[in-house]
This record gives sequence, structure tokens and C-alpha cells, in this order.
Amino acid sequence: MQTKSVVLITGGSTGIGKAIGDLLHQKGFIVFGTSRNPTNFPDSAFTLVELDVRDAKSISAAIENVIKTAGKIDVLINNAGVGITGPLEELPLEAIKNNFETNLFGPIEVMKAVLPYMRKQQSGLILNITSIAGYMGLPYRSVYSASKGALALITEALRMEVKAFGIEIATIAPGDFATNIASSRFHAPLLPDSPYVIPYGKTLELMNQHVDSGENPSQMAAFILELLTTQKPNVHYKVGSFLQKFSIVLKRILPDKVYEKMLMNHYKL
Repeated sequence: MQTKSVVLITGGSTGIGKAIGDLLHQKGFIVFGTSRNPTNFPDSAFTLVELDVRDAKSISAAIENVIKTAGKIDVLINNAGVGITGPLEELPLEAIKNNFETNLFGPIEVMKAVLPYMRKQQSGLILNITSIAGYMGLPYRSVYSASKGALALITEALRMEVKAFGIEIATIAPGDFATNIASSRFHAPLLPDSPYVIPYGKTLELMNQHVDSGENPSQMAAFILELLTTQKPNVHYKVGSFLQKFSIVLKRILPDKVYEKMLMNHYKL
């Protein structure tokens, strides 16, 4: 892909999205990131446009803004997402809906808004950032696993639907990266009278440790830069530690109950 290609990154103001945008900008790509509040990030090295993936009008306005400014969109990186933790029984329905609006329905709507332009130019690349957690149901992360897993399956189907138009789609599933997702995610409070208070508390502490000691987001950025030179990308990619990626392999080959026991031991349940 030529360095003057136009790249749109949702959730480009912090974390993985910012790392990707910074690197691509340095390498000569024309980069647009998105944020619900771009004015909060005046020092961004690349252009930030206002976009809330939960708002269809906001999506349309942002895409039109980029097209008007740059004339095209060669690459869409659906990166915007939020975390959510808690016992499913204690998660408010509104929090569950918001997670799916951000992690699944939002990316779908952004893709639907970009596809007509890519189809017209007979080319385009869409990269959906999912998660290694989307390959398995993780305790106290049921909704997050489900929303990211659903996006992976949507990608598999859509990839076949648009291939004839010269459009390629792939997922990139990161493991634990040192970002602010732990502080910004919704998590059900530790209720002292909850039957889940002890196991959920232990799991929450472990999850936060994993994020704090996670990989540098620059690793994701470097991977995506290399992927942009790939003519025919694979369907799914995983970026993370060996053990995190190996856990997906184990899920394929181990009996369900054995794998479940392994996860429960890991989370001390």
C-alpha cells in the first residue's frame, strides 16, 4: 500500500489507536483518527475528527468530512472499543447494550458508511480490532468476549461478500496491552453482599495486573504497518504473548471441560 494512502482509525486519540496513527503518520500515510472530543487532544500528530460510533449521524458526518478533505478512504481501522467486567447476573442491561453498541454495532455502521466509497474505487482494506478474549468465554468478561467474538464472525462473513469489489477485510486480535482500557471500562462494583464478591474481586485484580504488565501498543502499530504491505491478508491475526496466542490453539484441541478447568485454575475460581 502506498504511503500516501488515506487511513481512518476509530478511537485514535489514545492507546492502540494513537500508537497506530502516530506510526503511520511518521511513515507518510495520510491519517485521520476519531474521538468523541477531538478538542481534548490538541497535540495529536495527525488529524482527529469527531465521531461517536454509537451515533449513526456522527458516523456519516465524520466519513463525509474525511472524503471531502482527502477525497478517499483506502484503509479503515475499526479500533474504537470499550471494556466491561462483572458477573453477568449483576451487569445492568444498559451497560451490556452500550458495550455492544461500541464494540459491535458501531464498527458495523462505520463499515457500512465506508463500503460505498471503497466499492466505487474498487479497492480498500478494513481491519477490525477484536481481541484474543473474543475467542473464548472468559469469566466476568462474558459481554466483552461476546461482543468481540461477534465482530470476528461478522468480519468472516462480510469479507466474502465484498471480495468481488476489490475490498479486503481482516481482524487483528490483541492480547493484553498496556493501555487505559482498565481505567475506562465499565465494571460492576464489588458489592459486599454479592455471592460473587470474592471470586470476582480476585479475577478483577488479575485482569488489571495483566493490562498493567501488557505489551507496548507500539507492537500493534508495527504489526499493522507491515500488514498494510500485504496483498492478500489472512482472515484473522493475533498479536500478543506466546501464551495468550497459544490459549486459542488449546481451545481448539482440548476437550471443552478440560479447557474450562484450565481457565478456572488460571483465574483461581
